[in-house]
Amino acid sequence: MSIPAIVLAAGEGTRLRPLTLDRPKPMVALGDRPALEWLLRWLRHYGVRDVFINLHYRPEVIRRYFGDGSALGLRISYNEEQEILGTAGGAAQFRDRLQGDVLVCYGDVLSDLDLDALLTRHRERRAVATLALYRVPDPWTRGVVDLAPDGRVLGFREKPPRDACPPSTPVNAGIYALDSQVLDAVPTDRPSDFGRDLFPALLAAGAPVYGWESGAYVLDFGTLEQHRQADADVRAGRVRLF
Repeated sequence: MSIPAIVLAAGEGTRLRPLTLDRPKPMVALGDRPALEWLLRWLRHYGVRDVFINLHYRPEVIRRYFGDGSALGLRISYNEEQEILGTAGGAAQFRDRLQGDVLVCYGDVLSDLDLDALLTRHRERRAVATLALYRVPDPWTRGVVDLAPDGRVLGFREKPPRDACPPSTPVNAGIYALDSQVLDAVPTDRPSDFGRDLFPALLAAGAPVYGWESGAYVLDFGTLEQHRQADADVRAGRVRLF
């Protein structure tokens, strides 16, 4: 697979303090190395070579550790946001350097999902966006994705009421395959998020947006409790590492 990837790494990670007092959220340790290194190794395993990373909080920590990416066999480019632009807004800063399909990964996600399978699914459906989905015991705390029987996305609900969201409801994993042209629809004059803004706009326009649940390991380590779980899973070998 030869496809570029955008990694969203601008977050401050206030819910992870004190771990993030001196580093951005993706640089907290999981096992013996920063979480972002595991993510980049995962991308490289699936043939990604060009990686675009957005930065905001403590950007020098990521730049100093990874540099141009050559030590990992990658070519890393950065964009430093003076103000947070949102997930879609951060990704859209690289739009002029992209053609065709692109992977987008949130920097606070640990996963061993098969990216080749995600991209194959995306292309088979001729989708403009394909979202990796997973299940958690408390979906009402996440971004819920409503699906048609064929996997087409019908709508998004951000942290819906608990009684309207059974535990079997799939949620957004923060891992996407996109036609890079959809980033042209991201406004340049205000912050924009994928789940709140861009994906609903694509649905309203009738664009083919699909969800795909692989059953792979996925864990968002955005809180101290989730970070402890991710760290334990790395150390115990419960997630495949590359």
